[in-house]
Amino acid sequence: MAFSYLSRFRDALAGLRREGRYRVFTDIVRARGAYPSADFHAQGAKRPVVVWCSNDYLGMGQHPKVLAAMHEAIDATGAGSGGTRNISGTTHYHVELEAELADLHGKEAALLFTSGFVSNDTTLATLAKLLPGLIVFSDAFNHASMIEGIRHGGMEKRVFKHNDMEDLERLLAEADPEAPKLIAFESVYSMDGDFGPSMAICDLAQKYGALTYIDEVHGVGLYGPRGAGVAARDGAMARIDIVEGTLAKAFGVMGGYIAASSELIDCIRSFAPGFIFTTSLAPAIAAGVLASVRHLKESDAERETLHARAALLKRLLGEAGLPVMDSPSHIVPVFVGDAALCKAVSDSLLYDHGIYVQPVNYPTVPRGSERLRFTPSPLHSEAMLRDLVRALDQVWTAHRLSRAA
Repeated sequence: MAFSYLSRFRDALAGLRREGRYRVFTDIVRARGAYPSADFHAQGAKRPVVVWCSNDYLGMGQHPKVLAAMHEAIDATGAGSGGTRNISGTTHYHVELEAELADLHGKEAALLFTSGFVSNDTTLATLAKLLPGLIVFSDAFNHASMIEGIRHGGMEKRVFKHNDMEDLERLLAEADPEAPKLIAFESVYSMDGDFGPSMAICDLAQKYGALTYIDEVHGVGLYGPRGAGVAARDGAMARIDIVEGTLAKAFGVMGGYIAASSELIDCIRSFAPGFIFTTSLAPAIAAGVLASVRHLKESDAERETLHARAALLKRLLGEAGLPVMDSPSHIVPVFVGDAALCKAVSDSLLYDHGIYVQPVNYPTVPRGSERLRFTPSPLHSEAMLRDLVRALDQVWTAHRLSRAA
């Protein structure tokens, strides 16, 4: 008798639904020039909503300079890049953007990828091939893309407790002193909103002869001089060997990258299948990011307004007695603690109040720590913040939810 493939697929999906973890895509159309407003499409109708969970942290996906650069690039070059970077897919936009990103982080070179996930996965897996016997020391809260890259590389992995420098040093001290080592961590952990201790990690890397790899996905554009990231803010950027970042969050478009020494970049360029065998970013995307990076190197206004909005939202949530989780960054998580309730609260906010925030459940966060994750931007007005808190207060009361974070 043949294997029942459909039954297996149905059982897997049924399990997600039972746990309240089945993910439903919210069909929206962002309103150009009016973000964070958008139209929510459901059941043949549309209704206005305010988006509260976008990673377009600074609203640069709506910025006139970015849009103009993308239009200009489409008019000049057409739509796609036409190939891989090695075969006709390297345009002058790509070359200029890599130079700008290298300059942003004070590194010799940079390399573009099609997403932040791909840049982490590909780079970490390739480092294992380049450094036989490599031991990776990975923070327990590292992103799935880093975990996948380490797994794909097949290197030895030692996980240290989140942001625990004593545990990291213990693991480093136990390792073979002659083995190549890499410490992988994040600058901002996006679900809790806390910072990685970049300077302390660099101290340990120097002491034990390890390379440092920082994921600045949620920090680049938002912190540090010219938006160079948390490591730059903390004075550690020059000590970081490999910086990984995204072009889809603070920069508002799409793509990922790494920045490092010219030799390391050349090795990843030359040996990484995830770079070599994929079509390059469309010229219009590279042009849009280029305009965004250049603007944010010169302008602090967007960053300053973002941090002011985040601080105000945290204060308002606290004053309302809502369970806002402690976060020193721009990310504002509100604790729910149950997957089904998290989805119910999200639905109530969407359908009853025109507020779109996605529930965050396992495996993105551990079971029992389900939450809503709010990302205010410079384009969210103070009135929007107050409307959000009022709506949350009503929903919390209606669902009899705990107000303890």
